[in-house]
Amino acid sequence: MSASNPIVEAQQLDDIPLESSGLDHAIIAKDPEKCSSSILHQSASSMKTAETEYLDPEAVQRLRAKVDRHLLPLVSVLYLCSFLDRVNIGNAKVAGIVQDLGLTPGEFNWAISIFFIGYVLFEVPSNICLKLVGPRLWITFIMVMWGGIMMAMAGVQNASGLWAARFFLGVAECGLFPGVVYLFSLWYTRNEQALRNGIFFSSATMAGAFGGILAYGIEHMDGAAGLQGWQWIFLLEGLPTVLLTVVVLLYLPDFPETAWFLNPEERELAVQRLRIDAGPATQTEFSWRQCRLAFMDWKVYMHMAIYICHSTTLYSLALFMPSIVVGFHFNSITTQIMTAPAYSVACVATLFFAFSSDRFKERGYHLAVPGAISCLGYLLLIATRNGSTAIRYICLTITAIGNFSTLPPMVSWFSSNIGGHTKRGVATAAIISFANCGGIVAGQIYKDDDAAHGYIRGHTICAVLAGLLVFFTLTLKWLLTRENKRRDRLTPEEFRAEAEGEDLCDLHPGWRYWT
Repeated sequence: MSASNPIVEAQQLDDIPLESSGLDHAIIAKDPEKCSSSILHQSASSMKTAETEYLDPEAVQRLRAKVDRHLLPLVSVLYLCSFLDRVNIGNAKVAGIVQDLGLTPGEFNWAISIFFIGYVLFEVPSNICLKLVGPRLWITFIMVMWGGIMMAMAGVQNASGLWAARFFLGVAECGLFPGVVYLFSLWYTRNEQALRNGIFFSSATMAGAFGGILAYGIEHMDGAAGLQGWQWIFLLEGLPTVLLTVVVLLYLPDFPETAWFLNPEERELAVQRLRIDAGPATQTEFSWRQCRLAFMDWKVYMHMAIYICHSTTLYSLALFMPSIVVGFHFNSITTQIMTAPAYSVACVATLFFAFSSDRFKERGYHLAVPGAISCLGYLLLIATRNGSTAIRYICLTITAIGNFSTLPPMVSWFSSNIGGHTKRGVATAAIISFANCGGIVAGQIYKDDDAAHGYIRGHTICAVLAGLLVFFTLTLKWLLTRENKRRDRLTPEEFRAEAEGEDLCDLHPGWRYWT
């Protein structure tokens, strides 16, 4: 068996090991009589693939490491810039933007919320453009847009200008996060995605930590060149995004079939292992029918409910953490840097839950547990509102751990359970787009008139939403487990009847859902 050829004939082996696939069976026996009844029910094309091809584990490991090196660092830095540009208005508030522009509390809160209106309205069209144009060109384009808008925000002079800039910032940024989640689904098998999403999303927590430290340093530039501290925050935090567009244009890969950094044999292996993982959901061309299917699937709406509960609490915490920390009796400059430790701890927790989710090939409990931690953190913030600064800060850190650790298993869950490239791309954008309506709500949760009471109202709303997240998650896990068991019990006749038709994607009876 040649080590240089990762795909070899299975007849040389007694058993054929496969990675966790859409069929969700670890071994397909060479002798069909040794297979379980559910395996015997698989489609002819999927069985033919399983019976004739074997993936060399060492070649797969080398390929995965190579893809990691070329993809993960770059997209993580991009999301760090994106999240930093999205939430630095919270740092700008502490740096004096409200006073300098004469904003009322309501006008500032709407400056936060209006970002997500633009984000939601253009997220699905943006993901369709990404599918048609390709990730490299589309992400380069939107980066130029949001980096330029971010820097231009330094010149706003009133509430209307700030609202307009934040709206179009949302329009520009909306394509990155769902685009990268979709991109991961084209490069990694389903049992590899949670860890990669965790590494990717951990850059958001680092953006919070880095943003606080950066704002701490930048605020000392207040008055330099006639600019206020908040203006320097917008300028210096938008500049790296613009500079990185050159790197993205030259370096970011599109699809495994056209990857410039892979040789022909590696491209073949990359496509083959994803085809095996997809099982019966092997469609790769753009399909309008799959666009419709994405909006007719009840599971998409369950994921929307889970995600909007999470996004509301996440964004409210990320956007208002500096304001919450001010209530711990720090001055404005110290507040900027004191947001960093909580984010740093949350980053470690995010990576832990992401690694564990992939390690145990489980999603539901890895989503429900951080959700419960988040709920506990908010309740502790309410209970300790009159406590010492140290106790309140520990409670805030617990809340941050729960909020940020939830995302990787959640995003990997729906991207792993939606078959078909077009359906997955559209459903991913739709779920994330709807979820970002939570950002609109998040901008209105923490009000200035609640600050003197320790933001009891805001913390209570977020605790309820975190509790609902846990409930919806456990309900979805139970429903998916029940559906998998139903498909396992299908007779050959029932299996053939359900397998009829085209573009079935994850509705094919050979598909098994991650739970």
